[in-house]
Amino acid sequence: MGYLSLIVLLPLGAVAARSVDGGLAGFWRAVSGREAVAALELTVIVSLVVALVGAFSGTLIAWVLVRDEFPGKRLISALIDLPFALPTIVAGLTLLALYGPRSPLHMDVSFTRVGIAIALLFVTLPFVVRSVQPVLMALDPEVEEAAASLGARSSQVFRRIVLPSISPAILSGAALAFARAVGEFGSIVLISGNRPFRTEVASVFIYGQIQSDNVSGAAAVSIVLLAVSLLILVGIGYLGRRAARDADEE
Repeated sequence: MGYLSLIVLLPLGAVAARSVDGGLAGFWRAVSGREAVAALELTVIVSLVVALVGAFSGTLIAWVLVRDEFPGKRLISALIDLPFALPTIVAGLTLLALYGPRSPLHMDVSFTRVGIAIALLFVTLPFVVRSVQPVLMALDPEVEEAAASLGARSSQVFRRIVLPSISPAILSGAALAFARAVGEFGSIVLISGNRPFRTEVASVFIYGQIQSDNVSGAAAVSIVLLAVSLLILVGIGYLGRRAARDADEE
């Protein structure tokens, strides 16, 4: 508890105290401004979309890595962890070079919300994959084989046997991906263009407020972002526990 307080609780308490330097009225002015609201809305919406896409694509990638054999499998598995090791600002520069004005793919999505989503998908790729992969590896294939021998189609086997078992892991990975997307800064600061009301996310807005010497305003927006993230994470965690409970009952 002492370590947790030193590393997590005390810094959060300091941010919360700083957010009300101007009183509750100052806090409300900081978080209800048009630019702050637009940045928060964009951040939450894009993060939710990224978490949903990551849940689907991450589950598919984990399935292929566990159930299929193909050349280069170990290399691909190693590449999935690259976003963990690569500095996020380098990731942003790489994405800007690939999808920017001089894109070799002739696909310019820089300074757009699509570009923000691509950057967030890149940095959140490993979460669902690494959450679902060990659960798939632990599943007993004999149960699936027995269901197939009784006439169940592949889709029925997946929907009624596999999916209930891996859904808590999918939700857990999606929650981690959402949390990472909400607070991401380095990979999107270059490709987003930081245009207010269009491509400015909350982390960049907070950074701009600090640069403008409005630390209390930055802290206030940070607290709102933290509260929204915590609420969604608790909701996803509840769904994960419920899915696990349902799977155990079945």
